[in-house]
Amino acid sequence: MSTFTEADQQAVEQAEHAIAAAHLDLDRGIDVIAHLLHPDYVLIQPGGDIETKDDVLASYRSGTRRWDTAAVDQLSTRAHGDAAIVIGRWRATGQNGAEHFDYQARFLSVWVRHDGTWRNIAYQSTEIGG
Repeated sequence: MSTFTEADQQAVEQAEHAIAAAHLDLDRGIDVIAHLLHPDYVLIQPGGDIETKDDVLASYRSGTRRWDTAAVDQLSTRAHGDAAIVIGRWRATGQNGAEHFDYQARFLSVWVRHDGTWRNIAYQSTEIGG
């Protein structure tokens, strides 16, 4: 089992920020997101729907969503060998189809070291009531 270093923690947290920032320009950001998601990535939506990496990327490529703001903060990272769990807050505004959204959620994000790179393998979020 590998040792999780401060550099690993910084890399995982920087990757969380990179994924959020990539949402602001999906024409260029989709490649960043695709690279940082593990091939076996699974997303559990707030309503309980489950999506794979391919589902998520297809949704982003469809052009029906637009983010005006997207950011993560309040990150707390815990190490477990070649895995890391990040708990944080996601905040975003934008358009999904005809609907405007202004969303805040608490998330749990699981990262694994894959081919020498930290990749997000699982993500779940719960909306924070306003």
